[in-house]
Amino acid sequence: MKKIIVSLLSIMMLVGCSQTSNTTNEESDIAYIQEKGELIVGITDFAPMDYKDESGAWIGFDADVAKKVAEDLGVSVKFVEIDWDNKILELDNKSIDVVWNGMTLTDEVKAGMECSKPYINNAQVIVVAKGNEGKDPSELKFAVEAGSAGETVAEENGFEYVSVPTQADTLLEVSAGTSDASIIDLLMAGAMIGEGTSYSDLVYTDSLTSEEYGVGCRKGSDLAAYINEEFKKFQDDGSLLEIAKTYGVQESLIKQ
Repeated sequence: MKKIIVSLLSIMMLVGCSQTSNTTNEESDIAYIQEKGELIVGITDFAPMDYKDESGAWIGFDADVAKKVAEDLGVSVKFVEIDWDNKILELDNKSIDVVWNGMTLTDEVKAGMECSKPYINNAQVIVVAKGNEGKDPSELKFAVEAGSAGETVAEENGFEYVSVPTQADTLLEVSAGTSDASIIDLLMAGAMIGEGTSYSDLVYTDSLTSEEYGVGCRKGSDLAAYINEEFKKFQDDGSLLEIAKTYGVQESLIKQ
């Protein structure tokens, strides 16, 4: 009888260990991504962080760093444009594995995602057509990206606004005269408006906030900690600074 009991206990222990191992594997986002062989990155068209070059390939500070992380994970990378307002849902549904697109670390974002440490400083700024710089913001009609930090700022300040799909669309609104102004990220304003750009007739004026960018993963994901380690590694070997210089964001880097 003792032998039978010992045998049964041994079997139960083996089953228990097997179940523990499977659970751990299922809970590991890194293992999940490596098993499928692909890191799916949720983005919007947002220079200088994520945008397409002349050949249609995704480039930018965030895109280039994401490629390096995918390489270290031993997987390919796929960039998918998402509805920014649904970014947390996209993560939870596993339509994407990470949100990596100059994402402001708001309270909502930090509550709904497992986030990396901040890596870039930013601000929300008002963009207007030249000649409208001195107008009172409370008298302007704004265009903002749905679900963005810009939309939050417009709400908090009681501004009149319309929500559009992307930050780039807000600039189209102002350029076309269908909105008086937009609220976008300072880094985007620096890259997309002013002399030598497609929006040479636009300028940015007031800074409404100061904020930080982070990378968003599924809640509880081990990928966020891995990305933190990668940021530190790329900082120490100098590659993070080199990529930042390529896209003119080196002054905004946060020390890891």
